[in-house]
Amino acid sequence: MRAPLALLLGAVAYGQLAGVDAAPRQRAVAATVDAAYAGRDGARVNGVPTFRTLGAALAAAPADAHAEWLIRLRAGRYHEKLSVDKPFIALDGAGREATVITYDAASDTRDAAGAPVGTRGSFTLRVTAPDFRATHLTIENAFDFDANARKAAGDPTKFRNTQGVALATTGAADRTVLDDVRLLGHQDTFFANAGRHYLHRSEVAGHVDFIFGAGTVVFDSCDIVSLDRGNPADNGYVTAPSTDAATPIGFLFLHSRLRKASPVMAAGSVSLGRPWHPSATPAAVGSSIFIDCWMDDHISARGWDHMSSVDSTTKVRYWFEPGSARFLEYGSTGPGAIASPTRRVMSDGDVRTYTITRALGDWSPVVQP
Repeated sequence: MRAPLALLLGAVAYGQLAGVDAAPRQRAVAATVDAAYAGRDGARVNGVPTFRTLGAALAAAPADAHAEWLIRLRAGRYHEKLSVDKPFIALDGAGREATVITYDAASDTRDAAGAPVGTRGSFTLRVTAPDFRATHLTIENAFDFDANARKAAGDPTKFRNTQGVALATTGAADRTVLDDVRLLGHQDTFFANAGRHYLHRSEVAGHVDFIFGAGTVVFDSCDIVSLDRGNPADNGYVTAPSTDAATPIGFLFLHSRLRKASPVMAAGSVSLGRPWHPSATPAAVGSSIFIDCWMDDHISARGWDHMSSVDSTTKVRYWFEPGSARFLEYGSTGPGAIASPTRRVMSDGDVRTYTITRALGDWSPVVQP
């Protein structure tokens, strides 16, 4: 066994070496959202503009802020479908269990014109602007995947396309920070498709491709929770990266835990990931890297799986194999850390190139200690 990464890099915390700033700071509250508030939206309560909904607070935020615009959400469930298209928006909740932003759309949900919204339109919260931050809350896609699966095949209300995104980052999103945040869903929970992200002490739960997209994401000390869909041979895939070939790192998991939601979930039934090639583009060379992560026994000995995509022009379906993607491990532990010819393990020398600094470049995210 080779030395764990912490020993290779020394006694200082890995995140500190790699450009993550952990410094306390005063945060000025720009607005409060309170589900129990009965007053006029925007009226000042204890000197702070107060709103009944997060949507109203976002609408009142400046379009051109140059520093954090902090919206504090009090305890409650906020059933809203939201887009953040303004920079420097920060959402701070009362805790993961207490503050929940939730919506229940899936790919087959119909829009106002009667057309399906598709995966990209199924989001609960979509971020299209830079410097978004969320702390101490949950973002949930509440589409009832299990109830839909129990419907008869001929039931006209049964959705065939069940992707349901909790959080999507697209467009101009960049420098996204999630600290002590929970992302809940089933299929396609977290669509990290644009820019750089830093997740710290957070949790992402789902089953099929529940972390996917072309963005760069560092998962630092996070819980990645696989849900049981009752298939002992195939309970899903943790990641489906579509990282551009020119992007050095896609999904980088550091000191994180790959857990299973149910103790009876079949052993060896979940893959670490599969390569997503949107519209069969060859420019996507998926990158998922696990360093010093603990894995429960739901992770398969195979480790990775293949994935097909249809060329949007020719309509030809192509299969893409995991061996051509950038799928790597180092220092995996736990019952799911199984030595296998299909699970590529990096050398001590190679692992030194997979750092937060290399992933995030000139950006050093700030988190509270």
